[in-house]
Amino acid sequence: METVELAGAGMVVSRVVLGLMRIQKLSDGEIRELVGAARDAGVTMFDHADIYGGPHGCEQRYGEAQPVPSSERDQVTIQSKVGIRAGFFDSSREHIVSSVEQSLAALRTDYLDLLLIHRPDTLVEPDEVAAAFDELHAGGKVAAFGVSNHTPAQLELLARSVRQPLVVNQLQFSVANAALVAQGLAANITGLDQSADRDLGVLDYSRLKDITIQTWGSLQKPPPGGVFLGDRENYPDLNDALDQLAHDHGTTPTAIAVAWIARHPGRMQIVVGTTNPARLREAAAGATVDLTREEWYRLFTAAGHTLP
Repeated sequence: METVELAGAGMVVSRVVLGLMRIQKLSDGEIRELVGAARDAGVTMFDHADIYGGPHGCEQRYGEAQPVPSSERDQVTIQSKVGIRAGFFDSSREHIVSSVEQSLAALRTDYLDLLLIHRPDTLVEPDEVAAAFDELHAGGKVAAFGVSNHTPAQLELLARSVRQPLVVNQLQFSVANAALVAQGLAANITGLDQSADRDLGVLDYSRLKDITIQTWGSLQKPPPGGVFLGDRENYPDLNDALDQLAHDHGTTPTAIAVAWIARHPGRMQIVVGTTNPARLREAAAGATVDLTREEWYRLFTAAGHTLP
């Protein structure tokens, strides 16, 4: 498994991340099989959020089924997210600290390696976020911090108060849902919807600031969502291209879809939220497949994006 260094955090983590938002209804044995498959494939990072499965539901299931012994805790990287509540967002100091305490109890661990603010809160008080981060960091409960779904200006607003580096930003991205790169490729093209900049240059900003992008929805199509793999009704050309490149590289279409993200020089981490161990192994294998420029752009256009 290829690794990525999280600049400013002193962490080296796996390129592929296992997202655990769908494990609440799995049995203990199924969770152990999934996590074991991830570890065997070289995945060392596991992604949670307090909202997954209801308040701390998936974290609770992970802690019950797969508690990490203290002697092995340094072998895995556990991150969680905070800020989404029922019907509103909450990035107050009180909620951040309280939710982390509950996450630690649910996960049965003493600390989180990473804590992300899950969504931009328009009522955010950056000094409150900073106070929460300071308290959690000083208490040894969170090692490093980041955000999810934030624009450059939203990051700058937090960074003005927060004393720890914001080391990751988790953003929606896949070959079928590729606005993150598609808008830049079509910049300044009049009358083309793809050229609209909806995230204010967050990709280039992240590269300039050494912020690692973590991709969520890595195998998903645009809303209403669903997996594009095998969807020949809506993505026939993309699936033909994935199949052909999988044959050429001696791997699977899932691996090629992951390799497409991994090929970007921004060195993104790829969050995969499958509960199928076989699909996870295929995704992990994709991090080692090297696509050429021609192959990357072939998939981009096969997904329906414009190359001016």
